[in-house]
Amino acid sequence: MSDNYVVLLGTKGGPAIRPGSSMPTSNLYVLSGEQIVVDCGLGVTKGLVDQGMELKNLSLIFITHLHSDHYLELGALIHTAWTAGLKTPVDVYGPPGIDAYWRAFLTSMKADIELRIEDEGRPDLSALVTFHEFDEGVVLKRDQLTVSAIRSKHPPLVDCFALSFKTDDVHVVCSGDTAPFAGLEDFAKNADLLVHEAMLESALPALMARVGNGSEKLMEHWLQSHSFAHDAAKTATRAGVKRLALSHLIPSDDPNYGESDWKNAVEGHWDGPLIIGTDGLKIAL
Repeated sequence: MSDNYVVLLGTKGGPAIRPGSSMPTSNLYVLSGEQIVVDCGLGVTKGLVDQGMELKNLSLIFITHLHSDHYLELGALIHTAWTAGLKTPVDVYGPPGIDAYWRAFLTSMKADIELRIEDEGRPDLSALVTFHEFDEGVVLKRDQLTVSAIRSKHPPLVDCFALSFKTDDVHVVCSGDTAPFAGLEDFAKNADLLVHEAMLESALPALMARVGNGSEKLMEHWLQSHSFAHDAAKTATRAGVKRLALSHLIPSDDPNYGESDWKNAVEGHWDGPLIIGTDGLKIAL
């Protein structure tokens, strides 16, 4: 296995989980020795542990946008890492508003945190974590790693980003949640791997019926704010990326649709290596 790899920890689009479903969005990027968590949907903590990561080594997290399936478990991950021995700094990069979430989380867990500091001698959790709000451009540059962001197309949210992770050896791009937009093609140009969200067009009516408590606004949101699999394939082809991985799948848990449906959806639009995301899938770079 290469020293550089991506793990799709959670591959489901949307926050709901049902019996037999996959988990919402979270990822682990291991690049040039850095362990980078990208998005923190429900299940991220268990997903990291299942990959053999020691939570006390948590140090770098990126959140693409403030939809719950991308940051619901952020506070719980950091708190659990703290109880697992975390005593070194954690940097969290996210859109404007992410620090307000953290302050509210600390308030919600105030009694527990203060008790553990006093009774167990733990370090001050709030002092370990630094939040960085970012915009488009270079977000982080240190050692071999450069992380850049471009604003994606995910209305009604404005502060929603695609992310580029580049080292001396590899280039990985995460689309974030987005409708198709030309800027992503240049942003991901010649990347080794593009991890792109995807919807299966034929499956949306059945998913709408299963959701049960949404109106036509939910379907409008999907169509305006997300990408069909064939759109992701077109973006990958125009960008000239080496491999395409589909994740944040909508739907990911309908037994009437499987891997062959996703492959059929991109046929004629992408002829390179295709990876259909499943929870815990490790992609060597």
